[in-house]
Amino acid sequence: MGWMAHSSRTLFAASDLHVRHPDNRAVVEAMRPTGDDDWLLVVGDVAEHVAEIRWALELLASRFAQVVWVPGNHELWTPNQDAVQLHGVARYWHLVDLCRELGVLTPEDPYPVWDGPGGPVVIAPLFLLYDYTFRPDGTSTKEEALAYAHSTGVVCSDEYLLHPDPFPTRDDWCRSRIALTEKRLEQLPADGPPTLLVNHFPLVREPTRVLRYPEFAQWCGTELTADWHLRFRAAAVVYGHLHIPRTTVYDGVRFEEVSLGYPREWQRRPARYQRPPLRRILPVDP
Repeated sequence: MGWMAHSSRTLFAASDLHVRHPDNRAVVEAMRPTGDDDWLLVVGDVAEHVAEIRWALELLASRFAQVVWVPGNHELWTPNQDAVQLHGVARYWHLVDLCRELGVLTPEDPYPVWDGPGGPVVIAPLFLLYDYTFRPDGTSTKEEALAYAHSTGVVCSDEYLLHPDPFPTRDDWCRSRIALTEKRLEQLPADGPPTLLVNHFPLVREPTRVLRYPEFAQWCGTELTADWHLRFRAAAVVYGHLHIPRTTVYDGVRFEEVSLGYPREWQRRPARYQRPPLRRILPVDP
């Protein structure tokens, strides 16, 4: 049975599809629009291997009128088993080129405007990474935060698989992406449509407060974007990464976490916490 929604023209979002897992691959195979004009935001962590990323994006691009992709941390990993052994910035641009071949929009393309129900909004796909500023309580530096995480055994695999080349560190890459993206957003006309900010990592720290292991938050975003939903007039913010699908509101702005997550997570959720893997962003659900 296909996952479908109920509007004549709908902007959907999904993230953390992790299609290496057969059960998740089956979910993606079942994703279908409700009409010829539906769009889909793919908010990172499609897969780790380039061939699997291509499979998923090519399938979804063949079904939706427009697909917009932002990278998660998993797409930027360089697993030893992947045929593509590019690191860091080179790997990211390889994925951008793949998307352009498929007609999928990326953070490197002009921002599209959604003019369907709930619009117009300027969709701003973002690639920002993280800078270890969502630190555990009692730590004041990146070094202290990482040492604490290592002491608890809760260490993100990015430390071993996400290479920042040619930047010295992942946080250096993050700061570069922040500066570049901030400049683009500041160029949007003040009297234009509001934005829809789409980023794999949450733009504010608050969503990470519910993590089972709070030390993991340091791999979940940056304090540098804490006011972006206000500065850049966001109608909504769409993110993933946390595998905690829910809707929250900060400063009057709707934040949608649209993760599918791993089968061991979504298959065990009680019915009242189940969310459809295709989340409707616009028009807004009643």
